Amino acid sequence: MPTAPSLQAPASSSALDRYFHITERGSSIGREIRGGLVTFFAMCYIVVLNPLIIGTVPDSTGHFLGGGTEPNLPAVAAGTALVAGILSIFMGAWAKFPLALAAGLGLNAYIAYSVVSLPGMTWAGAMGLIVLEGVLILILVLTGFRRAVFAAVPPFLKTAIGVGLGLFIAFIGLYNARFVTSAQGTPVQLGNDGSLTGWPTAVFVVGLLLMLLLWVRKVPGAILLAIIAATVLAVVLEKVLGLGAWSAPSEGAPGNPGGWSMNVPALGSSPVQMPDFATLFTVDPIGGITAAGAIGASVIVFSLLLADFFDTMGTMVGVATEADLLEADGDIPHSQRILVADSLAAIGGGLGGVSSNTSYVESTAGVAEGARTGLAAIVTGVAFLLTTFLAPVVEMVPYEAATPALVMVGFLMMTQVTSIDFTDMEKAIPAFLTIILMPFAYSITVGMGAGFITYVLIRVVRGRARDVHWLMYVVAVLFVAYFLRGAIGTLLL
Repeated sequence: MPTAPSLQAPASSSALDRYFHITERGSSIGREIRGGLVTFFAMCYIVVLNPLIIGTVPDSTGHFLGGGTEPNLPAVAAGTALVAGILSIFMGAWAKFPLALAAGLGLNAYIAYSVVSLPGMTWAGAMGLIVLEGVLILILVLTGFRRAVFAAVPPFLKTAIGVGLGLFIAFIGLYNARFVTSAQGTPVQLGNDGSLTGWPTAVFVVGLLLMLLLWVRKVPGAILLAIIAATVLAVVLEKVLGLGAWSAPSEGAPGNPGGWSMNVPALGSSPVQMPDFATLFTVDPIGGITAAGAIGASVIVFSLLLADFFDTMGTMVGVATEADLLEADGDIPHSQRILVADSLAAIGGGLGGVSSNTSYVESTAGVAEGARTGLAAIVTGVAFLLTTFLAPVVEMVPYEAATPALVMVGFLMMTQVTSIDFTDMEKAIPAFLTIILMPFAYSITVGMGAGFITYVLIRVVRGRARDVHWLMYVVAVLFVAYFLRGAIGTLLL
């Protein structure tokens, strides 16, 4: 499996080195810092995107997150960065694993578009349900159930999860940079009209090619250097051409198909702004249960719990595999602490009023840059904390400059597929479905669910039911319930 460009780690007896096992894992403080920064640049889009999802939707009473009858996007952005920073630092310092956390995409959309609109539901009530979900998943971790499920997963499925994650994040990178877009005649297309047009696309292509060339030349810091270079190019282009933000055509207006996907790479009058933490502690679990009802609240919490439970498991496997941290028995160092930290992230996201926080697969970008320890996650967390004051600086990095890192990491994780025996149908079919459904269904959980269910079914049909760990049967049933949760919810509500 390809690894990051080699950089000899110096022998060290410092307390920092001993605590994080930096030299032991073949890393260095410089590599950890670079890796942490790359992870931050790969996922800092959440500071902009989370407010647009949960900050623009009123609850059933007409109030927006952060209070008031008008959106308060700066407060949601500041809360998003603050919670992500604290949790990433905790993950790095306690679990010693290069995994960063932030508000979970998909989870935030579910809350915004399916929960807060329920009669009587408020944003505080919705955040209360998230806290309840976090408490339940923490109980599952502390009782050993979550880790036992991880241990029961066959090694080939863990590999398939890593490969599927690679394709998934590569697709995220391509789509967020608008290198591929939605189309009318086909699900997706190249560029905006079936061809590569626009300066932002050029920035993405230049950044990706530069990253690949620096990588094959084994230049230390290849990914970070390419992101910085692409950002500088983007700032110059915006200054000269004034491209502005991308917008779709509407009501006869042509829109701006040649604009930047989200962040416009331009610095305003001041790089510093004071944060507004109005979203913190806007939580009311009793109100959430009362509004949704006991059964409705149970369905909501169960849906959040399953997505959190298995997304994190897949992400943890992907990061550990890319970092070459999987042990001989398939376990991961400090796996129990990783799972506890992730469970606390759901609680922290609810208390912070910014939706459930979870582990980010973009952490693999930092691992590809050389990160191997929790020090990288701390660097990412510190960068998020600074973002509460330096949001204008972070917004200078457009998708087109940061997302080449996701495509690069997708390639690296894809190389693991050679270790799966595709001549064995009992392994090939579950692995195949796991790999393809993560990007095609745009969900880590869906890919894992399809793989787990078919693995159990095939073993049973071939008379090898006793070879399947009992927990795999439990998980398969849970996945069936997850896939049918819409129908189940309709029947119960």
